[in-house]
Amino acid sequence: MKLKGVMPALVTPFDRNNKVDFKALEKHMLSLRAAGATGWVPCGSTGEYFSMSNQEREEVLKFVKDFANDGEILIAGTNAPATREVIEITVRAREIGYDTVLLATPFYTRPTQEELLAHYRAVLDAADVNLVLYNYPPKDGIEISFDLLDALADDPRVIGIKESSGVLQRAVDIHARYKGRIDLVSGSDDIALDFMFWGADSWICGPANCMAKACCDLDRTFRSGDLNKAREMMTVLYRAMNILESGKFVQKIKYGCELQGTPVGVCRAPLGELTAAEKDEFRNAMEPILNW
Repeated sequence: MKLKGVMPALVTPFDRNNKVDFKALEKHMLSLRAAGATGWVPCGSTGEYFSMSNQEREEVLKFVKDFANDGEILIAGTNAPATREVIEITVRAREIGYDTVLLATPFYTRPTQEELLAHYRAVLDAADVNLVLYNYPPKDGIEISFDLLDALADDPRVIGIKESSGVLQRAVDIHARYKGRIDLVSGSDDIALDFMFWGADSWICGPANCMAKACCDLDRTFRSGDLNKAREMMTVLYRAMNILESGKFVQKIKYGCELQGTPVGVCRAPLGELTAAEKDEFRNAMEPILNW
């Protein structure tokens, strides 16, 4: 499977009763498809998987699989704090119809690199899936090392790494060391254009939930070879992206969806609502994107 284009890391809409709102999710995904999304990544961190029951995650995975058209990429977020639970969720995702899963390092436990290698190999041994690794040390507290990538690079089912460290040198190194073996996937949204330049053909993108047209236009413009125009677009996107990266990421994404006319409710606790000042700051940064 070729990873390409902008694949939204989907939010999970919740209604006033704090239940998953599938009608809102359908409306939201229709708008993302119209903007040019190439695939779907449900139940990741932007989707608040950490606050969902396994039954809810399964229902969302089924809904997104049924919604997807032929040719749209499907990647299931199947992360959990323990290897046993990751395997259970991954096996179920495969049964639902997902050929590929996105896996960060297990949160809270901070395994060693040797333990992490055993974790990923156990998942691959237990489930017939492709794996996109997810490196996000600011959130998970541990980095996927190059020694670990070296150990996995020749496994044909380890197809990519979503690099969200925010360190551009990591992107350059991944491109240089693993080209043709492990795809670099953009996950540092405020430097997404730099990632494209260094070989990222795909972008698993949380901000695409609330700025899909702009993100997809940026990707298409870069692929067309118009680098000057792409730089101008990234300049417009940068402020909003940077504010997202400053904190309360998911809350701001969901507020951005409301600004775009596809409200998806608020986040589940422990994530709280934005202050009026935070809303004002993000709304102002979103202004040129809303008028894209």
